[in-house]
Amino acid sequence: MSFFEAINDAIASVNSVVNTYAWYLAFVFLIGLGLYFTVRTKGVQLNRLGEACRVAFTGIKEKKGKQTISSFQAFCTSMGARIGVGNIAGVAAAVVMGGPGAVFWMWIFACIGAATSFIECTVGQIFKEKKGDGYFHGGPAYYVKNGLGKPKFAIFMALLVIVTYGLMFVGVQANQASNALQTAFGSEFAIVFAVILTVLAALIVFGGIKRVARVSTWLVPTMAILWMLLALAVILVNFTQVPAVIETIFSYAFGVQQFVGGGMGMMLLWGLKRGVFSNEAGIGSIPNVSSSADVKHPVKQGLMQSVGVLIDTIVVCSATAFVIIIYTNQAYPGYNFAELGLAGTLNGVPLVAEALEATMLGAAAPYVLSVFMLVFAFSSLISYYSMSETNLKFITEKKGALVVLRIVIVAMVFFASMMSMGLAWDLADTFQAFMGIFNTAIILFLGKYAFAALKDYFDQRGEGVEEPVFDPSCLPSQNGITCWPPKDDKQ
Repeated sequence: MSFFEAINDAIASVNSVVNTYAWYLAFVFLIGLGLYFTVRTKGVQLNRLGEACRVAFTGIKEKKGKQTISSFQAFCTSMGARIGVGNIAGVAAAVVMGGPGAVFWMWIFACIGAATSFIECTVGQIFKEKKGDGYFHGGPAYYVKNGLGKPKFAIFMALLVIVTYGLMFVGVQANQASNALQTAFGSEFAIVFAVILTVLAALIVFGGIKRVARVSTWLVPTMAILWMLLALAVILVNFTQVPAVIETIFSYAFGVQQFVGGGMGMMLLWGLKRGVFSNEAGIGSIPNVSSSADVKHPVKQGLMQSVGVLIDTIVVCSATAFVIIIYTNQAYPGYNFAELGLAGTLNGVPLVAEALEATMLGAAAPYVLSVFMLVFAFSSLISYYSMSETNLKFITEKKGALVVLRIVIVAMVFFASMMSMGLAWDLADTFQAFMGIFNTAIILFLGKYAFAALKDYFDQRGEGVEEPVFDPSCLPSQNGITCWPPKDDKQ
């Protein structure tokens, strides 16, 4: 065993224990508080779905200034964070490790998490700040400082966001993109792929936040549509298998074997882990992006981001899941993955590649998939860099610190490309759990601001106002609010 492998195993061993207990606690926070927010908002994520879709998809031609991010640009950038390798490799891992029933629980958790996403993104908008660069900045660090009045804890949250997204989540994206390329072209080119990914990351990262928004506006819809078209083609070609897929998902979600055999907990946990990794509801990442939008009312971004959770999971993840289950129903009936060795040898990218090869693309599958994985990975990297930059600027405005951050992120792309798949995922999972625990606890205390803003928004809509304008006087307190003057003060 090499020195690097020994270090890899040592880290994996320690992290495994931390990961397990962190996710037990994260499950309680993410699901329990998600249900609370659903009740307090009267199911805003479903009852107001029509309005959410209206504000999400009518802003395509929305104008923005030279130093502002439009609401639609922020939505696209946030979808870039959501739509990534989690929608492909993550879904495959959920099906393998948790069984097909995990897909059903991904749907349920997305519906619950959409309410949490509404709260965190609305709160992020309320307590955002306009910095010296002319842009709006927000996220957990900002609403901890301005909403809770805890500046030291805010710095901790900023650092946690940088480590979680700028390092761990970027690492997963790079690792899975590298695995896809190795699946297609051979593992002997691993170092070459690592260098290529690193150079591409450097070109994006050193472009700055404005390029982030500009690229995401066309990249995210394009790559999502192309993946959906491919998945839909597989489903249509195998249309007669769709009823069996649905039956498989529900039978495993509620099967006696899952309850009696102890698989229920594993299925729920993997459904939550991979669902949250994909849609990022409640873990504080999306408010970093959505808070940058220049909007007339905070609830507008809250609604947009809640529908983003549903699109990511119910639509994109489901399409991938259907492709995988169509194939595994035929190739591995009974889903005895442990016996077949799938959990160790055919997981993530290789499983999706094999599914596409058997159902639609033939020998071209690994190459086509590698292109998708590359695009998905870099759309997410764009958003993760944006989050990291925002949080670094919260801590310091020194340009030297920003250069260091960019170098560290680019270096992480290289090292993660060479890292084992299991360690890359596990490290991201652990920090994802930490973010979920801290962030949901924080917005529990700040939820009253989102509840008041939600009432104000729909009171105005009920009066016939097409585009409600926010007045912070509707809130329980105006302390810490810097970007929302009362209506009488607005020109």
